Amino acid sequence: MATHPSSGEPASAQTQEHPTLRQGGFIEKIIEFSAHNKFLVLIFIFATLVGAVWAMKNVPLDAIPDLSDTQVIIYSRWDRSPDIIEDQVTYPIVTAMLGAPRVKAIRGFSDFGFSYVYVIFKDGTDIYWARSRTLEYLSKIIPRLPEGVRTELGPDATGVGWVFQYALVDETGQHDLQELRSFQDWYLRYYLQSVPGVAEVASIGGFVKQYQVTIDPNRLLAYNMPLTHIIEAIRQSNQEVGGRLLEFSGAEYMVRGRGYLKSVEDIERIVVGTDQNGTPMLVKHIGSVALGPDIRRGLADLDGRGDVVGGTVIMRYGENALNVINRVKAKIEEVKPSFPPGVELVVTYDRSELILEAIA
Repeated sequence: MATHPSSGEPASAQTQEHPTLRQGGFIEKIIEFSAHNKFLVLIFIFATLVGAVWAMKNVPLDAIPDLSDTQVIIYSRWDRSPDIIEDQVTYPIVTAMLGAPRVKAIRGFSDFGFSYVYVIFKDGTDIYWARSRTLEYLSKIIPRLPEGVRTELGPDATGVGWVFQYALVDETGQHDLQELRSFQDWYLRYYLQSVPGVAEVASIGGFVKQYQVTIDPNRLLAYNMPLTHIIEAIRQSNQEVGGRLLEFSGAEYMVRGRGYLKSVEDIERIVVGTDQNGTPMLVKHIGSVALGPDIRRGLADLDGRGDVVGGTVIMRYGENALNVINRVKAKIEEVKPSFPPGVELVVTYDRSELILEAIA
């Protein structure tokens, strides 16, 4: 037995293998296994190629990273001043959301006619779990809000979900801004909102059509009739009621009262009361009815040429921006033949161009 020259202790008879030798032997085993199992290696390579192609087609691509917090927006509408909305709408909603789980911060904003409450959750919280918890806690406070308050949740999107924007233009002059806005609100918006990955299609510009009743206060005073009575009479006249069944000669007939208002003349013929002689008084006897625009809270201008009607496509949270934009473009091409004569869709913002340039 050999001994150490200085201490006299026996030297170890074991020797350590060099790491390079161990690595070389491992690689030789992989090569040997691949040479004896060619079919398995080919299957593994084919599966890897299929996975790579699938990942290239399905990986979310976007040029703007979404670093926003998980948040849920509670939107309330009520025709009151900001201080009243703050005390009776915003503050109760904020206090109701304080006990929600995983909530990091709550911010409330009150303005004339509407209120926003931003509920921000901790990082990593699932957006749909957060929305369900918000609805759960919101259901406790909604019955205690003042009558007439309409509360809803904002779309399941973030601030960077604005991926596509367009404008509706009629160079021929056949359609005015009210007709273009009606086409956007009642037709095109629903087509695009059905595209997978789209959370909301917001409209801007144009005029929203209204049936406007202008009451003469002198006539109200002459007939000794309050304004609330006129409002209630118009509201009750715009509805349908159902009855029971009538049987004649072995056949059943369903009874219903049809009362939907469809024109200015229908509103003018609504009975609001009777005079001293028992003669029915109609809406047209105490005021005038006409078509007009709603109050405008904004407008859209295209290249300085004047007002246009536009739409903004908002992408759902976590979706592939490039795929959503391509699906929106395909849907637009599909519905273009149904556009009114002379109406053209002009793309004003398309993030896919930025995404493709960033990838290149």
